[in-house]
Amino acid sequence: DAFLKIYGAFDRFSYRGPGSLRAWMERIAVNVALEWLRNRNKLNFRTLDEGRALPDVPEPDPSEVARIPRDVLMEFVGELPDGYRTVFNLYCIEGYSHRDIAQMLGINEKSSSSQLFRARTLLARRIAAYMETH
Repeated sequence: DAFLKIYGAFDRFSYRGPGSLRAWMERIAVNVALEWLRNRNKLNFRTLDEGRALPDVPEPDPSEVARIPRDVLMEFVGELPDGYRTVFNLYCIEGYSHRDIAQMLGINEKSSSSQLFRARTLLARRIAAYMETH
């Protein structure tokens, strides 16, 4: 779907220097993916319960995480709930700010931040369990 949209809109692309085509294409692909999720009501965002403290989960050591195969890490990310995974990907992989994510998803910045925090907490637990067994 993204490639068809890119192909159909190519006449509206304006070159702005090296990397502009890639950025333009990535933006279209992200928007198509978000539209797909929204249309299927897959973004089940959860708000933080301000009165409930989250368990303290230490972040794993980066050198230990580097030893985990990439496909295993991607599997862990893929297992996150849709809302968590979407915000995690947009923030950590695509490099969007919480303000940008909030605008794209129609949520507030605090929701974006809480989704990212919870995604990182779940990933930290999953990585810790993996490290214990491998």
